[in-house]
Amino acid sequence: QVQLVESGGGSVQAGGSLRLSCRASGYDDICNCMGWFRQAPEKEREGVAAISTCSEYTYSAASVKGRFTISRDNAKNTVILQMNSLGPEDTATYYCANARRSFCDATWARLESFDYWGQGTQVTVSS
Repeated sequence: QVQLVESGGGSVQAGGSLRLSCRASGYDDICNCMGWFRQAPEKEREGVAAISTCSEYTYSAASVKGRFTISRDNAKNTVILQMNSLGPEDTATYYCANARRSFCDATWARLESFDYWGQGTQVTVSS
């Protein structure tokens, strides 16, 4: 059973930074697609960033380009989302997701592109 456990959420003032981690377990595939999504109250879940864990090719939403960076540590089966220059608009529950395929592609921001999801971690940014 694939399990994804997020950590690192919290509260921060605007302009601050947070680092989210997602540790994956329950599978042996080294190459897969890992993503971060977020969902604000009364809004749909949206893709934030994704990474192909072998090629390290990354995707990110226009709203976070230049501020958020996704990376991976394959030895630890962990994907990191470094978030800088946070603003109130980034307040949401952040979810880690895993796709059972070798790499991400242009469909990375679609919820249906992912097979497993974490429970989410809350990020709150105050102005």
